[in-house]
Amino acid sequence: MDNLLEIRGLQIELPRGKNAVKLLDTVDLDVRKKQSFGIVGESGCGKSIMVNTLLQLLPYPLRTQAGTARFDAQGGELELISLPPEKIRRIRGREIAMIFQEPMTCLDPIFTIEFQMREAIEFHTTQSHHSTQDKKEQTERCVEMLRRVNIPRPKQTLASYPHELSGGQLQRVMIAIALINNPRLLIADEPTTALDVTIQAQILEVMNELKEERDTSIIMITHDLGVIAETCDEVAVFYAGEVVERAPVVALFHETAHPYTLGLLHAVTSMGAVEVESDRTAGVSRQLYTIPGMVPSGGEWSKGCRFAGRCDKRMPRCDEEHPALAAISPQSQSGGGHLCRCFRSASKATV
Repeated sequence: MDNLLEIRGLQIELPRGKNAVKLLDTVDLDVRKKQSFGIVGESGCGKSIMVNTLLQLLPYPLRTQAGTARFDAQGGELELISLPPEKIRRIRGREIAMIFQEPMTCLDPIFTIEFQMREAIEFHTTQSHHSTQDKKEQTERCVEMLRRVNIPRPKQTLASYPHELSGGQLQRVMIAIALINNPRLLIADEPTTALDVTIQAQILEVMNELKEERDTSIIMITHDLGVIAETCDEVAVFYAGEVVERAPVVALFHETAHPYTLGLLHAVTSMGAVEVESDRTAGVSRQLYTIPGMVPSGGEWSKGCRFAGRCDKRMPRCDEEHPALAAISPQSQSGGGHLCRCFRSASKATV
């Protein structure tokens, strides 16, 4: 395989009686080796359920209706979605690790941090038929990993229970557990949500060091476009269950093509805010930009462009036809081309 991960035609649905509600619609993505790949979009666009599918963690009754996810594992190429349960367990936490958004729901309250970190080591060293490390070696490995994610007093932290740590500390423990087996692919679902900006920068630096030192690829799911700009090589923008724009990170910020992506960027840059006259006073107020409307729920997508109802560049054609994801700039040696799902960009299509 040329890439570490290749997703093709991925569709996820929610059964509802005799019918089914589609939540993710024919997604294609490539993640290269040693790449940081960003995924952005509002809540409800399908970002998290897509990556949960890769590890067969979709909550019941959601199901994968179609598609493939090929992964270049150490032992050879694997099809993740159809992998038997005993084999996917060997992949989870070792070759593919995931940092979840809510650490309190991922750590067991009745076990110490050390027990839970050592459990991750022991399970995968046993599964891979390597000699099991003794307790002292495992503890030293846990301490070193906690130091790497900048947790003060790591030995004391190992003896703590989850309820004794702050939200930021718990998130760093989750990151330490995810990194402890040197995964080939790290999936980070809002990894810095509970952290202040200083710790956030430190965590992102640790993740970047892992990518450089150990040839690990990262899928970064976030609402923070600043994190995307600083850490990612390529970005996919999700809206209503599909990719609406995909581009190298520089092109996404400087040659933005889709109106939804423009709206997301405008919402961030408006925090620097344009000054407007207040109707009520002679003073000056600041106005933050928001994209009008809301993301449509699954099963309520229009037959045309799914963003049309919120778009200020809407054309009559947008209500009747569903735009394809078309290339508006060619693929380069350093990354993929610039793709956009918009009729206004179609005139620039190269394929």
